[in-house]
Amino acid sequence: MGWFVKAFTNYVGFQGRARRREFWFYTLVVVVIMGVLSTLFPGDTFYYSASGSFSFHYSPSPIVGVAQLVFLLPSLAVSVRRLHDTGRSGWWVLIGLIPIVGAIVLIVFFCQDSVAANQHGPNPKVDLWKTGG
Repeated sequence: MGWFVKAFTNYVGFQGRARRREFWFYTLVVVVIMGVLSTLFPGDTFYYSASGSFSFHYSPSPIVGVAQLVFLLPSLAVSVRRLHDTGRSGWWVLIGLIPIVGAIVLIVFFCQDSVAANQHGPNPKVDLWKTGG
């Protein structure tokens, strides 16, 4: 839970680096919280019939919508810091706007190991080894 708190309290920190552990633990906690909220407070689902066809529309409950807004900025910040850790610009996060392909590319980037010291700071793994943490 400490990694989630670290990422969440640094919600406007787009500078620096985030290790894989920080990023994935934060992501896991957000997915679990959103899953629980979506289960406890389901949204409205509508089916329209126009010209003999059916369509689907989902509207999240207000509680889920507020939770999504609360997690938006911290999620962007930890994603940008994770990209920095792999030696990439934070602007790569925008590739996620491309359906399916963008998400796959980001997942591959997020899974890659930390690179040596770069323009975003020293390798956080090296710092942990030096301090014994």
